[in-house]
Amino acid sequence: MLTSGWRCAVCGATTAIGDALTWRCPNATATDRRHAPQIVQPAVPVVSTGATNPFLAFRQYLAWDSFAEALGLDDGAREALVSELDAQVALVAGTGFVTTPFARADALSDELGFAPTGGVWVKNETAHVAGSQKARHLFGILLHLVTAERAGLVPWSDGERPSLAIASCGNAALAASTLAAAVQWPISVFVPADANPRVLERLHALGATVVECPRLPADPPGDPCVHRFREAVMEGAIPFSVQGTENAWCLDGGRTIGWEMRGRPFDRLFVQVGGGAFAACVSAGMGSLPRLHAVQTRACAPLERAWELAASVGGPAAVAQHWSDVMWPWEHVGHSAADGILDDETYDWLPVVDAMHRSHGGAVVASEDDVLMANEIGCRTTGIDASHTGTAGLAGLLAMRDHVAADERVAVIFSGVQR
Repeated sequence: MLTSGWRCAVCGATTAIGDALTWRCPNATATDRRHAPQIVQPAVPVVSTGATNPFLAFRQYLAWDSFAEALGLDDGAREALVSELDAQVALVAGTGFVTTPFARADALSDELGFAPTGGVWVKNETAHVAGSQKARHLFGILLHLVTAERAGLVPWSDGERPSLAIASCGNAALAASTLAAAVQWPISVFVPADANPRVLERLHALGATVVECPRLPADPPGDPCVHRFREAVMEGAIPFSVQGTENAWCLDGGRTIGWEMRGRPFDRLFVQVGGGAFAACVSAGMGSLPRLHAVQTRACAPLERAWELAASVGGPAAVAQHWSDVMWPWEHVGHSAADGILDDETYDWLPVVDAMHRSHGGAVVASEDDVLMANEIGCRTTGIDASHTGTAGLAGLLAMRDHVAADERVAVIFSGVQR
């Protein structure tokens, strides 16, 4: 059993790995989500079993696996549960969980002027479950839920499951609704009033209850979808969220992306950041971390603001005790083609700031021209049909291209199929 539990990076509160349905720090409240549970696990060599499904290839390193072991499930039972749920997902999504391609993009590297010894390596998540990496985050939560339910550690009975809930405008909503449909679990999706009609159509087809969330005059600062989501959770819904502050279990399965990328000598890693769980998980999984550059757009860049303000509170190592001084919702969220990373607040900012600090990286703000150019060049040269959100990491590289040497090895992740 590798994982012993959770420890909050803000207040130090701990939760044992065998505790069921523990979504947040025990000191978090309805009005104070400024807590950040992190997985407590020793640094060990990560070795794949060779299975194509990353939840089987790296199962022993997952916090979920330690949770199931703590409940008494033997090795075979734990493997069987992953396979069972994966097969159910594949029936709905058309694919189960697989290790995604990760290779040097030669034409892209040439077009950006990299030398043969350097270049850009692209990991392609667009053909994954529901078209992005989001399902990886959520599958860890689903494994936890089903395990707890079968062990009799839930307050509901068969046939009376409480609704899952998620706040999202696109990829996360589709991933959550796909997984929910796979196990016939009801789900409510809280979406902005201007959500993509094609996404809404697919959500309805998956059986989700879609709740549009206009910004109300009485709302406090922040995303109205998150406000309505939190209200639903207070009324009994289960947070099926890709925000670690709302459900820390999303930080478990997301690490499989980084585990698949380990063992290669990169100089820089550019990751698009909305809520922050994506960058937090990739950096946690990679082990020997290259310089991490967290990429946001000029339309909404709360993480870059926090990164710049860190010096005023004692530096990146001290920011956990100064959350409200450096991280708060973006006052006037603008428009961007990369609309999937326009989160008012970077919820999982603490592990991202820590990773940038440790790796001597930093935050990058990409212009809208960078966002548009990255998508055009990235899709054309690689043949990957990614959205502007999905190629926003590459936009960060374009913004910094003059500061990146031609022989540097750079990694980006395309995640989010064009819809």
